[in-house]
Amino acid sequence: MSEDDERARRELALLLRRLTVELDAVGQRFAQRHGLNRTDVRALVAIMDAARRGEELTAGRLGEAVELRSASVTALVDRLEKVGHLRRARDAEDRRRVVLQMSDSAMAAGAEHFGGLARDLSAAMEGYTPDELAVVRRFLVEMTDVIVAHARTPEPQE
Repeated sequence: MSEDDERARRELALLLRRLTVELDAVGQRFAQRHGLNRTDVRALVAIMDAARRGEELTAGRLGEAVELRSASVTALVDRLEKVGHLRRARDAEDRRRVVLQMSDSAMAAGAEHFGGLARDLSAAMEGYTPDELAVVRRFLVEMTDVIVAHARTPEPQE
């Protein structure tokens, strides 16, 4: 690999870091505005993403998504339900199973806070061809996979 290639890779890594820091700041402003913490926001995003995929999320699967143990997930769900951001509902096919759903007010708050950003991001993509967007998509998926794997790697024991 040439020195120019290595420099380009380092620059992309730095740009990804900057992007994540700025996105985290947007999420943190949302959290502060709505009396939430970082894990609360991660949980709401996990529930919303599952709904967009047509999936229903149980408390157990939410725990996996945000890396919390059962008791902590229960406290998290109780807290988010108490402030009106989510509700527990019986699964239509298996009444024994409880699924988590975002409340309409939480969806509206998210749309209000993040809607402008989503529109601006979409507008910024207008200058890209479908082929370029496909490469960007592949890049972001692969980088996200690397980051998730890194974040979930246990710390070495001393």
